[in-house]
Amino acid sequence: MKKPLLQDDAFLADVREAGRDPRQLSIWWLGQSGFLVQWQRRHTLLDPYLSDSLTKKYAGTDKPHARLTERVVAPERLDFIEVVTSSHNHTDHLDADTLLALSKANAHLQLVVPEANRAFVSERLKCPVNYPHGLDAGRSLGLKDFTFYGIPAAHNELERDAEGQHKFLGYVIEIGPWRIYHSGDTKHFHGMEDWLRPFDVDVALLPINGDRPERRVAGNLDGREAAQLAHAIGADVVIPCHYDLFEFNTASPDEFVAECQRLRQHYSVLQNGERWSAAKLNC
Repeated sequence: MKKPLLQDDAFLADVREAGRDPRQLSIWWLGQSGFLVQWQRRHTLLDPYLSDSLTKKYAGTDKPHARLTERVVAPERLDFIEVVTSSHNHTDHLDADTLLALSKANAHLQLVVPEANRAFVSERLKCPVNYPHGLDAGRSLGLKDFTFYGIPAAHNELERDAEGQHKFLGYVIEIGPWRIYHSGDTKHFHGMEDWLRPFDVDVALLPINGDRPERRVAGNLDGREAAQLAHAIGADVVIPCHYDLFEFNTASPDEFVAECQRLRQHYSVLQNGERWSAAKLNC
């Protein structure tokens, strides 16, 4: 099994070190679609999966979720998180083991979910139905200096509830002068670029594992499509995700890298536990 670039104490030390520079935005890949975002010592977690719940759930079945990479950090050690997101109800994006441990470690933790999923989230986490903050496409929500904008996601389709609210979302996260697009799980859909171009995205966090029917799970952008989407919306940099965690549902970043290079799209391929950082002048 692969080890993260930084893990446990070394990972937490890097988070503390990065926080000393107030001009710097830092983003760590935590595996799958999970990211930690830090700006001026404010912290949000995007779709964290920091347990072995799926490996245990599917042990002995015809769909084993065998890990490729060890966990970056135990969720109970992340005792500085203010906001956490879930883009949809699949366990690698809404993991009770991770979220309940985070909640215990952070007394005032706030959770952002698609409004359409509020009842499901309440049941999975055994929390009051009014605890999560619900969001839908085209709406925004401000929490702890972060602003979250809802963007539709197609996993594999644009799916809505009876009230017309999206069950799968991506989020544009605004903090200080930065705008980060975390797509959640999504394939490309008509009009996707029109939703995103107005945000002038600085960093796009996009899945690259693709859509292969033999996996028997909903699919995502592949590496070529992720590079093309980042280029089409004018993202300053794109970071790939949703690979290197489960043996049955992964991909090589080589196609992504080749397409970014062809398009002259700036990119950064991270290892689990690795940090991407940048600063803006006059900030």
